[in-house]
Amino acid sequence: MKRIGILTSGGDCQGLNAAIRGVCKALYEEFKQDIEIYGIHDGYRGLIDGDYRKMSPRDFSGILTLGGTILGTSRQPFKLMRVIGDDKKDKVQCMKNNYKKMKLDCLVVLGGNGTHKTANLLNEEGLHVVSLPKTIDNDVWGTEMTFGFHSAVEIATNVLDCIHTTATSHGRVFIVEIMGHKVGWLPLYAGIAGGADVILIPEIPYDIDSVTATLEARNKAGKRFSILAVAEGALSVQEAGLSKKEFKVKRAAMPFPSISYRLANEIAEKTGQEIRVTVPGHFQRGGGPCAYDRVLSTRFGTAAAKLIKEQNYGNMVALQNDSIVPIPLSEVAGKLKTVPKNCEEVMSAKEIGITFGD
Repeated sequence: MKRIGILTSGGDCQGLNAAIRGVCKALYEEFKQDIEIYGIHDGYRGLIDGDYRKMSPRDFSGILTLGGTILGTSRQPFKLMRVIGDDKKDKVQCMKNNYKKMKLDCLVVLGGNGTHKTANLLNEEGLHVVSLPKTIDNDVWGTEMTFGFHSAVEIATNVLDCIHTTATSHGRVFIVEIMGHKVGWLPLYAGIAGGADVILIPEIPYDIDSVTATLEARNKAGKRFSILAVAEGALSVQEAGLSKKEFKVKRAAMPFPSISYRLANEIAEKTGQEIRVTVPGHFQRGGGPCAYDRVLSTRFGTAAAKLIKEQNYGNMVALQNDSIVPIPLSEVAGKLKTVPKNCEEVMSAKEIGITFGD
């Protein structure tokens, strides 16, 4: 009898349920009655606290199009995993104990960068782990695509499309703040798809004078409006030169709720134009997965089930050259897939006149 545990950790995104379904339906097909699947509630917190339940095939029906995660999720910072807090719990030992209590043959983990650090830690502690890469940021190292990304691009693009009509009507500058704290894949793709005039991402620090010059040139050309797709983690050239500590101090002292509002203030002062800011926020994580993510999640899920069948543990399933392949967790953990400054997407955007503020 195979016994498999499954959890979703970190921020939610579209496609989690589709991926859970892919893993579990494939396992039931392979092992028939000789498998038990345990759903672990609220990510690693559930594994730490022993909060789990035995599931049945019925639990995985009708969830392909469902957003969020039927298992629940939580954020358990990797840097605190070995820190014993006020509850006196040794979190790593608790996870190992509950893994053994459930008599698991493998733990299936769905998550992003922080999640994979902990997955690798558990693998190094001797647990059998297989993981799947999820995040709307598409920043997990080793895979060309994460599930959740394309769904979020669709939502962010729709926001930009809708903003275009009101921006055109009123002749305003609109800033749309798109998720992307450290990495700019989402604002880059949405900005191109949504016809943004300026895209600002963390990997390419911006010069405010370059941004305003673009807006003023559009004005002089008779274009009454402009759209900026701005990553929540965008930073100026001056900020890029600061140490990590200095940057945190400066941002903490910033008298604006986010970088987009600071940009709006700077642009208004320099150009006299009317600026509006839109922050779609967690809308970008919500709703059901798009068709692409349903397919990708299913492919990842069935590939994870195959690794379990082959007892090929300690790997993350990844998309490379349109094939699903295993990547060792030790190679994935702690690495971030950032946007190269001269990647094809950036260069294509520049060739059609989109400014990155550099």
